[in-house]
Amino acid sequence: MATTERDYYAVLGIGREASAEDVKKAFRRLARQYHPDLHSGSKKAEMEKKFKELNEAHEVLSDPDKRKKYDRYGHRWQEAEAYEKAREQQGAGGGGGFQWRQESAQGEGQDFGDFFENLFGRGGARPRGGGNSPFDGLPVQGEDLETTVRLTLREVLTGVSRRVQLSEPAPCPTCGGTGKQRGKRCPTCGGTGTRTEVRTIDVKIPAGVQDGTRVRVAGKGAPGHQGGKAGDLYLLVHIESHPTFQRQGSDLLVQLPIWPWEAILGADVLVPTLTDPVRAKIPPGSRAGSKLRLKGKGLPTAAGGHGDLFFTLQIVLPPSLTDEDRKLYEELARAPHPDPRVELLRTAGRA
Repeated sequence: MATTERDYYAVLGIGREASAEDVKKAFRRLARQYHPDLHSGSKKAEMEKKFKELNEAHEVLSDPDKRKKYDRYGHRWQEAEAYEKAREQQGAGGGGGFQWRQESAQGEGQDFGDFFENLFGRGGARPRGGGNSPFDGLPVQGEDLETTVRLTLREVLTGVSRRVQLSEPAPCPTCGGTGKQRGKRCPTCGGTGTRTEVRTIDVKIPAGVQDGTRVRVAGKGAPGHQGGKAGDLYLLVHIESHPTFQRQGSDLLVQLPIWPWEAILGADVLVPTLTDPVRAKIPPGSRAGSKLRLKGKGLPTAAGGHGDLFFTLQIVLPPSLTDEDRKLYEELARAPHPDPRVELLRTAGRA
């Protein structure tokens, strides 16, 4: 996750009393607005930053446990959690009556230095490491990372393995992450103490994944510090539209054109699926807008089966008629038929 200091509730545009459903709705609404793929040029970079911030806020506020800790400690909830665990492990008793005051949306509240001094400084054992900072020697979990993957419908059908490249900060090898070398600013990292490394991992995305799903890959996020475990990697799935098939849950919808005589007499026609074409029967007397179903030819479901493939019939006319075709239609027109507009005229007359 990004290390932004903006209040997560403000990022999502919700109040602190918002329900879990309110968090979900706000995230979905803003995700559509700020998704980088919907913008171009200089606007795209700005949207990437906002989208990353939005995901970070959603990641914390959508998790009840993380949200509880965030409400109590603010943006340093992960560090505070590490110290609470350290206190329990070391049996510190000096700060037993201390109560941490909740941080406000503006970041106000008791300074964390005072908090940790209360936690470790009055009779309690300080963490190992001997440094001046109360954070020395304690494990800190790595940040969670998130990236977007785009899938085709065929990849959703079968599942797919994707190679993902992650750009992340790593300690500078020259200065060891201190930012200084021989008392001067490190020439390699410019004093930042970090450098950007590209890491490549292979991720298996299961079949049947839904659009907008966040696939969690445990332990593939940013590495932890001082022995802390790595964060997680989240893949935000975007399913690309298909020129033929429309998705509706686990079902697929297709418009199937047929000739008038196929609708009247019935026919055995070749129809498309996400794999190979198959034969389907058009019942005699079929009407435009009627639906045919091929059971189990849709996408995988959460229960382990497959959805269905539905064809909506479209009766189309030949682009041109031969003389023989025209004679047949003229002969058909001369045959007696009831007026198909009788009911339409009767209904219109009543209104």
